[in-house]
Amino acid sequence: MSYRLSAVTLRADNSPQGMAAIGQLWEDVQSGKIPLLFDSQGAFQPGLSPISRYSKYENGQAGAYDLTILTVSAGFFAEMDAKAASGLYRKYEAEGDDLTSCAQAAWKQVWGDASLHRAYTEDYESTVPAEYAKDGKCHCYLYIAVK
Repeated sequence: MSYRLSAVTLRADNSPQGMAAIGQLWEDVQSGKIPLLFDSQGAFQPGLSPISRYSKYENGQAGAYDLTILTVSAGFFAEMDAKAASGLYRKYEAEGDDLTSCAQAAWKQVWGDASLHRAYTEDYESTVPAEYAKDGKCHCYLYIAVK
């Protein structure tokens, strides 16, 4: 009997140790050790995209938070774009040569946006490796909940 997990959650913060734990979690998901993209028999599950959800913020961006890696279908992104268009979220985008610098560039936009009034409820991040992008570049999309 095979199974597939739909989400895994880690309590973390932005310390070097927290970032290392997040990196290890993503490595375990991408390798199939934690079967979010693969079932327990190692079969890839098509049509799913892994995303990060940040929630249960302890003290805004300065404290601990839950990082949940979950898989979503394509309709998730249309739904989030609609929420951004309605003002519930603000969307940030960045592109680059590798996923790390791409994500850092997107988060720099968030942290540098003086007009942003974050709700610290649920934020979402999707990073797209270059091999899956039409333009051959890495992409990062952030959906930040606003007040």
